[in-house]
Amino acid sequence: MEVKCPVCETPLQQTDSGARCETCQQDFRLEARCPDCHKPLEVLKACGAVDYFCQNGHGLISKKRVDFVPVAN
Repeated sequence: MEVKCPVCETPLQQTDSGARCETCQQDFRLEARCPDCHKPLEVLKACGAVDYFCQNGHGLISKKRVDFVPVAN
């Protein structure tokens, strides 16, 4: 998964708390969005697994399909 900086379009480096752009020196949090309606997903964590749920009628979304969008901290 390659997420690009919304400011300069260079690839972001993943960190423990989200992502960082070394070019802009900015930190971002990554927001999980539905690939169908592009609205934020609910993150479900249980027994070490992470699942994503769309409350807008698209149900459970596979981690492989989730769009991660950088949002400024």
